[in-house]
Amino acid sequence: MHNNCPRYLIFFQYIGTKYRGVVNGPPQQPEVRGVQDYLEDALRKMKPVTPPRVYVSSRTDAGVHALSNSAHLDLQRRDSKPPFSEDVLVAALNHHLKPEDIRVTHVHRVAGDFHARFNALSRTYVYRLAQGVPHASLFPLSERRLCWALCKYTELDVGAMREAAAMLIGTHDFSSFMAINSDTPFKNPVKTLDVARVDPGTSFAGAHFHREVPFWELTFRSRSFLYRQVRRMTGALVAVGQGQLTQDQFRQILEAADSLGFPKNMSAPPWGLYLTRVEYSLTDLQFTPHSSEGVSSSTGNQEG
Repeated sequence: MHNNCPRYLIFFQYIGTKYRGVVNGPPQQPEVRGVQDYLEDALRKMKPVTPPRVYVSSRTDAGVHALSNSAHLDLQRRDSKPPFSEDVLVAALNHHLKPEDIRVTHVHRVAGDFHARFNALSRTYVYRLAQGVPHASLFPLSERRLCWALCKYTELDVGAMREAAAMLIGTHDFSSFMAINSDTPFKNPVKTLDVARVDPGTSFAGAHFHREVPFWELTFRSRSFLYRQVRRMTGALVAVGQGQLTQDQFRQILEAADSLGFPKNMSAPPWGLYLTRVEYSLTDLQFTPHSSEGVSSSTGNQEG
């Protein structure tokens, strides 16, 4: 059924350090809040006709950041006022989000049957690593809780990491890289990973810090991910780079397709992970008042 209430696709970013994740906190713990809670608070302050509800495209866990997550929402103004323009909605939301580490970057008016999660064509995550940081005093404060500082002097075998990452590309049963979570509904563990690569990275402090700290970025792109899949893949790739896993052992973990077979304490911490892009078709973003695009079928995204 077509929705006559104006529907918008919003893109937003956040530093996830102090949030329980992107989705709403549990009702029985009102002090535990997610990014979605604050977005809906900002919408309520705009006094819409009906209580606002934000439908997030890509779930991120506590401590995980986003440079570009997305969500859709319906927003009907009172007294038959015309729909908000895209620019006005960006400014109004950011005005009400000022105290938080959350910002709306841009907005698209979309068709009434558009769904931010199901219409997404792909999601891209980047995991940031800092190498050889033996003590916090030797690390730039601007990177605190924004990357994984590997506290070892030994250099990563990046070549071995890249060869292991290549094993992940394509269609596989990624059960070994899916964390068990009773709150997460069953997801098909067969996913197609389009990108898995290891590239040199940069520090936010750059040349202004008193010592050089090597950075690396691990990039993964797929239509959807399993719960904590990226953090598990990253942790296993780092273990290969540190010589804790051989490439054959890495392949065996992948081929075992068994979540319980993943080595304990090998998952990467949340604070180095960024959702960097959620992609949609151009036709979804080119709204006309009488557009009637259908919702494409897709699995959801549960990474965190």
